[in-house]
Amino acid sequence: MDKHYGGVIWTNHALDRLAQRGIKQGDAWATFSNPQKSRYAITKGAWVYYRDWGSWRIEVVAKQNEKKEWIILSVWSSQVKSTSDQTKTGGLLENLLQKLLGRFLK
Repeated sequence: MDKHYGGVIWTNHALDRLAQRGIKQGDAWATFSNPQKSRYAITKGAWVYYRDWGSWRIEVVAKQNEKKEWIILSVWSSQVKSTSDQTKTGGLLENLLQKLLGRFLK
């Protein structure tokens, strides 16, 4: 795996997670560079970018450094829940609240 794949910097942690989780670096980069959605990460100044690939969702945590270079901090995948499952767990309400907060914090 390449620490500078796709013109971004990949931390050792992110590269380890790719290997451990069997995620291709190209799939993670495609998720970061062309996400379906994004949300604030727990890490200050970082974002989680995600995209569904069939029945799996890849999530990439990234942040810019002081030189404005993008750094991939971590990557994981999970099975995608159906829309009815998201409604039951309040996923739609959470998405709406995140969008509203995002507008106020800009």
